[in-house]
Amino acid sequence: MLTEQQVKETLNQLQDPFLHRTFEETNAVQEIKIKEEKKHVSVKIALSKTGTGEQLQLQTTIVNALKQAGAESVGLRFTDLSPEELAKFKTESSGESAPLLSPVNQTTFIAVASGKGGVGKSTVSVNLAISLARLGKKVGIIDADIYGFSVPDMMGITKRPVVRGEKIVPVERKGVKVISMGFFVEDNSPVIWRGPMLGKMLNNFFNEVEWGDLDYLVLDLPPGTGDVALDVHTMLPHCKEIIVTTPHPTAAFVAARAGAMALRTEHEILGVIENMSYFESKVTGEKEYVFGKGGGEKLADELQTSLLGKIPLGQPDWNDDDFAPSVYEEDHPTGKIYNEIAQRVIDSI
Repeated sequence: MLTEQQVKETLNQLQDPFLHRTFEETNAVQEIKIKEEKKHVSVKIALSKTGTGEQLQLQTTIVNALKQAGAESVGLRFTDLSPEELAKFKTESSGESAPLLSPVNQTTFIAVASGKGGVGKSTVSVNLAISLARLGKKVGIIDADIYGFSVPDMMGITKRPVVRGEKIVPVERKGVKVISMGFFVEDNSPVIWRGPMLGKMLNNFFNEVEWGDLDYLVLDLPPGTGDVALDVHTMLPHCKEIIVTTPHPTAAFVAARAGAMALRTEHEILGVIENMSYFESKVTGEKEYVFGKGGGEKLADELQTSLLGKIPLGQPDWNDDDFAPSVYEEDHPTGKIYNEIAQRVIDSI
């Protein structure tokens, strides 16, 4: 019958499918149990990423290897490698950052979603990203709303990305690295693509861009639960999500679909942001609830999450010397609200 040492030697030769390191290098073999009378071997294996097609292929390889070594039956469990173990395999020795979608990359992905258009989701995405940067974080933003890209215009970006070697260098504005479909079309032309092409472009945004080390990557998703949103949920199994709504009950009802999609794909919902909550008169200071009340609270209750903040209606102060038409300055009342929301996001993560 197989001994524990033989089992370990057999398994240690196999490789983690994402790190391309042997199980011996990653300390993947966490538990071995042998029942001699039944010639049964049970093992627990830690991988850099679980719940994937690669794991299913590896499962077959492990079972076959142990049976060839003498086991008649095999029990197999998988778990995730610890963050400490993963950190050992960052490519620090080469001076390069780990690829964005690599399991060893420590970037936190924050997808900003909504059930419908017109609720100010892109404005929230931009100001959240800038507020995180103001709090000292290294931040990037992907304008994943490929049909309705607007982030470059909102941030007052006039430059285009450049290519360095085989990588696209994102444009940096107000401390945030930005990539958008808007950089790759001429004269605000419409994008007329089908689903697979959208997925390919989104994949390029993750893999072909020189992001460097990021603490947070904000994704401005298209409204609803279509192809791009589904691709993001598939590509980023450990993504966090923020749902944007207005106070109107119908908007909150529709936004619940985006939240339900996040939950079904095991994304963690960080909270709800209620945009256009009220209009405050500069003359009287009185608040008018133009779109009603309660939508944000209702949605947060339904999704069993918290209300991160309420954003009022109002224009940012425009600066001709540093034009960014949708960005609230740090000392603007709304800018201060975004700063508080960003701090809550950091604390919750």
